[in-house]
Amino acid sequence: MSFGPGPGRALAWSSLPGWDEARLADAWPALLNTCAKLGVAGAAWRTLCADAGARPPPDDAGARAFFERWFEPHRQRAGLFQGTGLITGYYEPLLNGSWTRSERYRYPIYRAPDGLLSVELGSVYPELKGKRVRGRLDGRRVVPYYSRAEIENGKSPLAGNELLWVDDPVELFLLHVQGSGRVRLASGEQVAVGYAQQNGHPYISIGRTLIERAGFALDEIDLPKIRAWLEQHPDQAQSLMNSNPSYVFFALRDGGLPGPLGSLGVPLLAQHAIAVDPNYIPLGTPVWLDTELPGDGAPYRKLVFAQDTGGAIKGPLRADLFFGGGTGAEDVAGRMKQRGRMYVLLPAQNAR
Repeated sequence: MSFGPGPGRALAWSSLPGWDEARLADAWPALLNTCAKLGVAGAAWRTLCADAGARPPPDDAGARAFFERWFEPHRQRAGLFQGTGLITGYYEPLLNGSWTRSERYRYPIYRAPDGLLSVELGSVYPELKGKRVRGRLDGRRVVPYYSRAEIENGKSPLAGNELLWVDDPVELFLLHVQGSGRVRLASGEQVAVGYAQQNGHPYISIGRTLIERAGFALDEIDLPKIRAWLEQHPDQAQSLMNSNPSYVFFALRDGGLPGPLGSLGVPLLAQHAIAVDPNYIPLGTPVWLDTELPGDGAPYRKLVFAQDTGGAIKGPLRADLFFGGGTGAEDVAGRMKQRGRMYVLLPAQNAR
C-alpha cells in the first residue's frame, strides 16, 4: 500500500459525513458537464457517462444510487497525514468598463500579446513533461516576460493589446486573481471575459505581503480586510499589488453560458466546482467536501467537481470553491479560508 500524497484506500460510503442526507440531485448538471469532457477519456468514464446521459435528471435517491454504483470514495491525504486541508473560495467579479479609453475608463484589460512565448519543456527534457516556461525574445535571447510591476509602470509595454477598459484598478487586480469575470458597459450590456494566458511569473498572495508589511495576523487577512487597506492607503496600493508579479491576459467568452469556463473547459456551476492541484486530483474528479462556511460553524458538506486550477492552489489537500457571481458570492468567497476534509470519488473497479 502506498503512503504517498493522494487518495487513500477505498472507504465505505457511510464513512463520508453527511452523504446519506445530501441533496445529490443538485450536483447532476456538474456531473454531465464533466462527462462532456471525460466521457471519451477511458473505458470507466465512457461507461458511467453513457449511463448518466441516458437517464432523466434523477432525484436525490437516484443520484445517490448512481454515484454509489459507479464510484468508490477515498480519503484524500498528504502522505501519512490524513488531517484537514485548506478550503478557500473564489467568485466571478463584475466590473464597470468600456470598449474605449476615457478619463473614467483608463485601466486596461489586456488580451494575450503576440510576443508572449510558451516553451513546453517536455519536448526537450522528457522528465519535465507538462512543465512550461513563458517568456519573450530580447534580440536572440529568451528572457522572462514582463512582470506586473513592469506592465504597470505607467508606460506599458503592452500598448495596443487592450481588450477593454475599466474604471477601478483594485477591481481589475481582483479580476486577475479570480481568473474570469464580467464587464458592465454604460449601455447595461455585460461582456464576459475569461483567462487566456499568464505571464509565467509565480503567484504571490498580497495578503501574505500585507502581513509582512502591515503586521496583520494571519487569521485577520481576508478579502474585505485587503480591500479596506487598499482604499485607506491609495499611495501604497499599486506597490502592494505589484508585489504579486503574476499577470493574467484575457479573452472574450460566451456570456450565455451558465458560468465561466474552468481549466477542464466546462462551465463552472456555483458551489459545485472547485479548483485543485491536478498533480494530486485529476481534473473532472468528483470530490466530497466536508468543511464549514465562514462565520457559520454549521457543517458544509457538498458534492463538487474538480473542474478548475489556480496559481495559488497547490498540494493534495487544497481546494478553491467557486461561489458564482454577485455581492453575496464575493462576500463569502472573500472570507472563505476554512479547514476541511476531502474525499475523492474514483471510478469503481467493479461497478455493479
